Amino acid sequence: MQPILLFLPATIRKMIEKLPAIMRDNLEEIRIREARPLELVVDGESRFVAPDGSWADGPEQSYKPTKEDGLKLLDLLTNHSLYTFEEELRRGYITIAGGHRVGLAGKTVLERGEVKHIRDVGSFNIRIAKAIPGIARTLLAAIWDDSARTVHQTLIISPPRQGKTTLIRDLARMVSSGEGFGDPRPQAGLRVGIVDERSEIAACVKGVPAFDVGPRTDVLDGCPKAEGMMMMIRSMSPEVLIVDEIGRSEDAAALQEALHAGVRVIATAHGRHAADVRDRPVMKRMLEDRMFTRLVELSRCRRTGARFTVWDAAGRKLAELSAGRAEAAGGRPC
Repeated sequence: MQPILLFLPATIRKMIEKLPAIMRDNLEEIRIREARPLELVVDGESRFVAPDGSWADGPEQSYKPTKEDGLKLLDLLTNHSLYTFEEELRRGYITIAGGHRVGLAGKTVLERGEVKHIRDVGSFNIRIAKAIPGIARTLLAAIWDDSARTVHQTLIISPPRQGKTTLIRDLARMVSSGEGFGDPRPQAGLRVGIVDERSEIAACVKGVPAFDVGPRTDVLDGCPKAEGMMMMIRSMSPEVLIVDEIGRSEDAAALQEALHAGVRVIATAHGRHAADVRDRPVMKRMLEDRMFTRLVELSRCRRTGARFTVWDAAGRKLAELSAGRAEAAGGRPC
């Protein structure tokens, strides 16, 4: 949490520092909107913050960040050089040290019908990246292909803010180390390649992962997914590739190439259910071509945390699991 505070303007930083330690530890998002209520998301619940650092009873009593707050925040996020972050501003987010992603909204500037950059930024969403070792343990058992001694081709589906990136980060760690394979030998792990387009999964700093992604894991940082998958296959010969948020035709071509090379892939996609993904033309083709043999719907609930519903390629439900325990298909872990 401390590195995040360094990027905040002093007015907002002091308010957050006054929160109870348990609240700061469970902080997931800081939403700063000019002249609108300061909002925090703590353990999945949205709260407003009063000027004295206490919880506000409602938006009317909350602190309203000023234009100066926003300008100072943008200056700190870009290390006092907006020009060097031109590409990030065009994409609408900045990834800062530690894998924390800051979403931006404001006035878009178009060039030939495409977004060139964003100016007059008035909204910031700081999403706090965390490692939760062991969160993938029950899921790994469900996507393990025992006959091939590797993982199934797996697509993890969920809406935003459900923990996809945290989950695949832990899957990388466990697959790379061999933890959870049921084999006590230290050499039981597999070679893992992470294509980390937004520097969120491994959060590399000068090429070195800030998160534990396992002893046999190589990371290609800041590289487009499709190109990065091909580069990884050619240069690092991974046994398992891990990528976040696929969905373009180029991604499908790269996944097909990985399949032909005998590399297993764990990927994520936005959607609430597997049916949502099947409605998209590119994803529909991937599923029809059986590029994935396991589909996992990820959600969260207050009692058990992460919840997984696992399907096979034919659309048969195999199991419902939680990060803490497993249940038979049709059960209700939440």
